[in-house]
Amino acid sequence: MNTIHTRREMLTTLSSGIGWLAFSALAHARSGLAAQQPHFAARAKRVIFLTMRGGPSHVDLFDHKPELIKRDGKTASLGRDSSGAKLFGPVHPLKQFGKSGQWMTTLYPKLAQHADDLCIINSMHTDLPNHAQAFGQMHTGSFQFVRPSIGAWTLYGLGTENENLPGFITLNPPADNGGAQNYGSAFLPAICQGTRIGGSQLPELYAALLNKDAAPGPPMKNITNANVPRDLQRAQIDLIRGLNERKLERDGIHPEIEGAIESFELAFRMQSEVPEVLDLRSEPEHILKLYGIGQGKDQFARQCLLARRMAEAGVRFIEIASPGNWDHHNRLRELLATNCASTDQPIAALLTDLKSRGMLKDTLVVWAGEFGRTPYAQSGDGRDHNHKGYSIWMAGGGVKGGLTYGATDEVGHKAELNPMHIHDWHATMLHLLGLDHTKLTYSYGGRNFRLTNVSGEVAMGILA
Repeated sequence: MNTIHTRREMLTTLSSGIGWLAFSALAHARSGLAAQQPHFAARAKRVIFLTMRGGPSHVDLFDHKPELIKRDGKTASLGRDSSGAKLFGPVHPLKQFGKSGQWMTTLYPKLAQHADDLCIINSMHTDLPNHAQAFGQMHTGSFQFVRPSIGAWTLYGLGTENENLPGFITLNPPADNGGAQNYGSAFLPAICQGTRIGGSQLPELYAALLNKDAAPGPPMKNITNANVPRDLQRAQIDLIRGLNERKLERDGIHPEIEGAIESFELAFRMQSEVPEVLDLRSEPEHILKLYGIGQGKDQFARQCLLARRMAEAGVRFIEIASPGNWDHHNRLRELLATNCASTDQPIAALLTDLKSRGMLKDTLVVWAGEFGRTPYAQSGDGRDHNHKGYSIWMAGGGVKGGLTYGATDEVGHKAELNPMHIHDWHATMLHLLGLDHTKLTYSYGGRNFRLTNVSGEVAMGILA
């Protein structure tokens, strides 16, 4: 029977040409979903990306600069960028924490308990100081063109560990600064794009003006259909799939149809597992308390716990957007304290939870914004955008904990020691996942593309 089936497949292949080959690869290899072997032994199996949108102030959070404190109120003298502005010391004190003596803001007391787990990179830099371009480059490597996101590249390179769930999920993503492009697949197979759960449908400004989409509502709507039995759903999907297959055979190559086939199939399978993953009621009380769930505004806390549950269920790449915007052009003292307070306990809980389950060692947790802030003041009590030097941190997944890597100049303006460009950072993340960024390529439009374009070096100094 298997021989006859194989001969039929061969005859169909020969008669249908490229179209059948495209579909056959899709149907049998499960393009973008089947687990793939990495290029070499991976240190991390998955990524949880905590996106702090808006540009957190590194000199107020992780980049301790005694000289900046000493010269507070004096003219910046940092070239054209400063325009005669006054240097502005940290609005809240930084102290050393852990056995490693990591410098961190006192506004992050619970996260500070994990100082020895963190690899703080103080020498990040990117190409432009504009939100949309920098946010896009942080996600895709490009500030100019539509390119696949790092989550899409990760899924393309490694596949997923659970075919009943999306391999790449983004929780509460912002609709502005590129919106869906930040978790899109661009020219990669459509199945590699991120699945959005929650989040406003409109950019913040317009959502506020229209009083719409102010809250994300249920994590994921309409995941099941109580009105249509499962066998009838299966029959409906098979009918649609058959029509799509015929069109795919006729057209030869049709990425949209391929994506539609996979999307329908994934949506059908998700019914069996998504409701359980999203249901936090199964979590014991002490875990809910650990994250701060039930203690007032806990949306971000719920998302952090969901991230752990998704990682546990086999989701390859999970992204969470911060509940507040870190774009503090004024009222820095007040707004920084608010943002830290809303993220401190949930992030610390996530690290504690992962560590207690033995998952932190193979889960790469990343905390990053699109750029940092200037060491000089703006509007008296705020800071402007700074793309020349800023801080992020990573934990678990094969990075050295308790390490401060790289440095900015004496006042925190520009990366000087071990500068890490976005391409270097992406190359390093892929390396931790067992992927060589120079070999993870996709042929499109007559050339091979990669996440890091034509540059990027792995920061070997942060590897455990």
